[in-house]
Amino acid sequence: MRFLPTDEQRDFARSLDAMLTAAGTAAVSRAWAAGDPGPGRALWARLGDAGGFALAAPEAYEGMGPLPVELAHAFVELGRHAVPGPVVETVAATALLAELAGRGEAGPAKRLLPGLVAGGVVATLALEDVSPYALDPDAADVILAVRGDELRIAPGHEGLRISADPVRRLARPAAGGELLAAGPGVAAAAGRAREWALLATAAQSLGLGLALLDRTVAYAKQRTQFGAPIGSFQAVKHRLADTLLGLEFARPLLFGAALTFASGDLAAAKVTAGEAAHAAAATALQIHGAVGYTEELDLSLWLRKARPLRDAWGNPSWCRARVLADR
Repeated sequence: MRFLPTDEQRDFARSLDAMLTAAGTAAVSRAWAAGDPGPGRALWARLGDAGGFALAAPEAYEGMGPLPVELAHAFVELGRHAVPGPVVETVAATALLAELAGRGEAGPAKRLLPGLVAGGVVATLALEDVSPYALDPDAADVILAVRGDELRIAPGHEGLRISADPVRRLARPAAGGELLAAGPGVAAAAGRAREWALLATAAQSLGLGLALLDRTVAYAKQRTQFGAPIGSFQAVKHRLADTLLGLEFARPLLFGAALTFASGDLAAAKVTAGEAAHAAAATALQIHGAVGYTEELDLSLWLRKARPLRDAWGNPSWCRARVLADR
């Protein structure tokens, strides 16, 4: 059995990394937080061209998937670069529509999937019993809402709420709207959507944690106290080593879950990556000291994502319970 990524997977991840580096995602995130989605929409279209949203969609609907391992590689890079917007929710919506199509409800998939896959349509998704708040509904073209056994396009949203991360805005979808599908298949498709959301969020968390660690190591090498870089101090070395171990422990769980796509494995990857990223944020804040609290420093764009991502689509308690139930 092969556990290392293929050359194609490595090349795909490297191409996304190069594209996102050139895009200047820190500036894109700041514009998104200020209510200007223009730069984010332009980046979204480029992600669509690169195939980032085609990995959860079947070929029958202009997708390339399902390819969960490749999606995990892609979302590690999205997390590493702090890409704003409902990227996870768009993937979850894609998986939901594809599952409905596989169960005989092909109309919504034919209508919406080509736009989602190409990056021309930004979608957000709320599942009443799982994730009742839609992410960034004010910037989305389509707000999908599952309530009971009904899937609807919501006609709007209620008042926006700012999360711990000001780049992430949350709101409940407005009631009513166009009915896309109804029946027991909707609940099953919503469960499938959550599985893809768990995988994508876990990968995003891992990438976030790796970026925080890289930035913190670089800072520890250049910041001096008592005439020496703080990275030479034993306590700092130990803290950074513990952070690295947590992230590297999460990596095989993530890609193992992408291979098996078992419910318990996905939950284990989600909780492990989320906790590792949260610990990386705490390490980054402590080692940066007072400067780490300033919003002017780009580090804040990564720091403030760790807690929301840890709890999104299944908080640690829910994930641990799912792991135990699956065993």
